[in-house]
Amino acid sequence: MPSFMDSRSGRSRPEFSGRLLRLANCLVFSIALVATAQVREVAADEAPLPPGLEVYKGRRIADFMHWRGAEWLIRDRREREERCSLMLANLGVKPGMTVCDMGCGNGFHTLKLAKLVGPEGRVLGVDIQPQMLKMLKERAQAADIANIEPIQGTVADPKLPDGQVDIILCLDVYHEFSHPERMLAAMRRSLSPDGVVVLVEFREEDPKVPIKPLHKMSKQQILKELPPNGFKLVKEFDRLPWQHMMFFARDGT
Repeated sequence: MPSFMDSRSGRSRPEFSGRLLRLANCLVFSIALVATAQVREVAADEAPLPPGLEVYKGRRIADFMHWRGAEWLIRDRREREERCSLMLANLGVKPGMTVCDMGCGNGFHTLKLAKLVGPEGRVLGVDIQPQMLKMLKERAQAADIANIEPIQGTVADPKLPDGQVDIILCLDVYHEFSHPERMLAAMRRSLSPDGVVVLVEFREEDPKVPIKPLHKMSKQQILKELPPNGFKLVKEFDRLPWQHMMFFARDGT
């Protein structure tokens, strides 16, 4: 079959097309090599995450609240049941601080913390569910609050800045950590020199607290878990109706 000539180059089109095809194949192969090298570099830097624990130091780990249940977090009776304002008044937040609301959900406490730290402070709202962070952003925007930084963490890393956080509030969330040691290590790194992690957990010791046992913790259990991970108990507040409130600082360097 005769070949048609390209009038501009004098080259037959089948030959020209073949060279273009070989050039394209080489280009695709080069791109693939670069992409593979990049993937290998990332893989080398990031160790694979081990499976989440089901039990930690004798305590069964609870599942985290799904974002579809977020309305429960802003229920009308929550202040009456938990005395949230009393908890916040004793948290030690001061204007200008950097405070983290760990497992912030749709921002029930986050928005209140943002007012306490004032315009010179900031609140880091950490959650692993993007839907929760979307709700937080919408509520902050509606309230005209601009000092909240939503952060999508992972089950093993809250993505907090090292050495900058004055208070990490873990309110009814620590018992849901599937990788507690990694999370505690990351939170410890993020604390400022005088920073504290504050655990607020429903009291397992009190059968009158109307919460499922899996979502409660005793003081004894908390003290089995935090000190071995580099924390020391520095303060307690025992006047909340349903919850323990325990303050932990870094133990050692």
